[in-house]
Amino acid sequence: MNAHALPCLILASTSIYRRQLLERFGLPFETSSPQTDETRLPGEAPEHLAQRLALAKARDISRLRPGALVIGSDQTAALGVEIFGKPGAIENAVAQLQRMSGQEVLFHTAVALIDGRNGFEQCESILTRVRFRSLDESEIRRYLEHEPALDCAGSAKCEGLGITLLDALSGDDPTALIGLPLIALARMLRTAGVELP
Repeated sequence: MNAHALPCLILASTSIYRRQLLERFGLPFETSSPQTDETRLPGEAPEHLAQRLALAKARDISRLRPGALVIGSDQTAALGVEIFGKPGAIENAVAQLQRMSGQEVLFHTAVALIDGRNGFEQCESILTRVRFRSLDESEIRRYLEHEPALDCAGSAKCEGLGITLLDALSGDDPTALIGLPLIALARMLRTAGVELP
C-alpha cells in the first residue's frame, strides 16, 4: 500500500506521549478521544485489563469512523494484584511511589489496531519490568516538584527525570513504557498493508 492509498489513520487517544511516539512513523494521522469506561472488572488481571481497554478504545472510535485504521492503547502498572493508575494529584503520586519503592513493578502496555475496511482486529501486550530503587519521601517530593507525573500510570516518567528513581528496567520495546509499543504497532500496520521502512 503506498502513502496515497493509506486509509485514514486514527489514534484513539489524546495523550501527548502517545501522539509524540506515533509521529516517529512519519504517517499522517488524527487523534480522537474514546469514551471508554476504564473500570477494572472484578478479579481482572492487569495484562487482561490493558488489552481489553486498548481494544475497547479502538472499537469506540472505529464505530464512529468506518473504513479507518484505528489504534488503541492502554497501560497498567502492577505490583502483584495491585494496580496503579494515573495519580491525578501530588499526594496520590507520593503514595504510589512510596508503595513502589524498592519493588519490581510490572507495566503491561497493550496496543490494538482495528482495520475498519475489513473489521480485522489485532492486539498485543508488551511487558516491561521496572525495579524502583529505595526512595525516601524527600526524594519523591523533590522529583514530583520537578516533574509532576500526574498523568502517568505509576507516577514516574522514564523518558524524563523519572529514570533517576529506577534501579533497572527490562522489556522488548523501550517505547512500551512511555505508552505506545512502536515495535508491535509497526508489525500490526505492516499486516494491515501499510508500508513502513
